[in-house]
Amino acid sequence: MITELKGWHVLAMFGSAFGIIIAVNVTLALNAVASFPGLEVKNSYVASQSFDRDRRAQQALDWEVDAWLQDDLLILRITRDGAPVQAKFEQALLGRPTSVKADQALMFDFDGAVYVAPVTAGPGNWNLRLKARAPDGTLFSRRIVLRPTQ
Repeated sequence: MITELKGWHVLAMFGSAFGIIIAVNVTLALNAVASFPGLEVKNSYVASQSFDRDRRAQQALDWEVDAWLQDDLLILRITRDGAPVQAKFEQALLGRPTSVKADQALMFDFDGAVYVAPVTAGPGNWNLRLKARAPDGTLFSRRIVLRPTQ
């Protein structure tokens, strides 16, 4: 049986197509807002006033920082001219780049060469957000992208 395509059929098809598009967009927008980890700084203008000075002070430390995941450990190496640096950690957070659900505050043990902290990290990208003080009081701040070793 052949039926005739009428105007209301076309209207229903267009309405259904746009309804699906709108539903997908709303779902994606809600998920984006729900997973947003938050602001980095409360007031970007105030933070920008000392940015260059802080960056120069941090670069003057001349620290080389390497971090990697190995089994259930995060290993962090901080060196200056090849020698290990002993820093005082103010914040060490391991987490996913897009969510704060899996964030872990880390407590490092220094073995004389590297810092080691137990972690629970699955496959994928992880970020180490690090704030440490040098012996002279200079704040060292860095975000390090980590990938688990196989």
